[in-house]
Amino acid sequence: MLDWTTSECRRFHRLLSRRARLYTEMVTTGALLHGDAARHLDFDASEHPVALQLGGSEPSDLARAARMGADWGYDEINLNCGCPSDRVQNGRFGACLMKEPERVAEGVAAMHAAVSLPVTVKCRLGVDDVDCQERLLHFVEAIAEAGCGTVLVHARKAWLQGLSPKQNREVPPLDYGRVRALKAAFPQLRIVLNGGLADLATAQAEMAAGHLDGVMLGRAAYQNPWLLAQVDPQFFGQPAPQPSRDAVVEALRPLLAAHEAAGRPARHLIRHILGLYNGEPGAKHWRRRLSQPLAPGEGLQALDEALAALPRALETIDDPAATLAG
Repeated sequence: MLDWTTSECRRFHRLLSRRARLYTEMVTTGALLHGDAARHLDFDASEHPVALQLGGSEPSDLARAARMGADWGYDEINLNCGCPSDRVQNGRFGACLMKEPERVAEGVAAMHAAVSLPVTVKCRLGVDDVDCQERLLHFVEAIAEAGCGTVLVHARKAWLQGLSPKQNREVPPLDYGRVRALKAAFPQLRIVLNGGLADLATAQAEMAAGHLDGVMLGRAAYQNPWLLAQVDPQFFGQPAPQPSRDAVVEALRPLLAAHEAAGRPARHLIRHILGLYNGEPGAKHWRRRLSQPLAPGEGLQALDEALAALPRALETIDDPAATLAG
């Protein structure tokens, strides 16, 4: 989710769900230790609970980066062992680390010793020809013994050669059964399912079928943000923060005004809300107006113009006719 789950995106998503745990983009240890740490780590208090996702493989660097995340106020430190991009492979982190379970365990142990926060790992079922249940069990056993209590599993393998990152999200087949088997083998761990989940009904059904502890949604929630508005009622038995898409837009106004008043381009926030009305009459106009170039200070005007063309009879969270994906 590089360049997607920015702080601006997370503040918008928090208007849709108070309870869903939000994750940062993957941030490399090098960027934190040798770059502009504040640019990568700053976030708003409204984003809690929020996890810092790290990319790296050197235990001492991971420990230092984890301490920075803890000092910054994050709620969880997550190590990415699932990203298949070439740049990630060249840096010896991401999915290629699934070939080195002992090294990952050393990194988890170093982070676990450095912070009191939960240290979690996101991984794939396998990578290249290292793709059997026995190897996956060994990987999870190693990181669990090092202090990882939660494993978030993208339920497909990764091919590091021959497939693009996009293809790695679509071509290797999903296998939820292997994630269920992982939970059966490690009942003491929190196992979270990721990959191919397009709506909450499917997510809930898969959780129940495998006695899983959670689900992680990525692009589905980004492209159809209204899906998140049903997380609190359906998973936590609590009301949604806003009853309608229009109410979300109204709640967004002060955020956008403050964003522009601070001298930041409106585009940095607005680009994340393009999918809010997906599936609704007028959604194309909404996206088109908000995708146009915006002059400084034009954000609220563009929001008003996009909203003005939408029908006013839109469903609310309490409407039984509301669709899961919006």
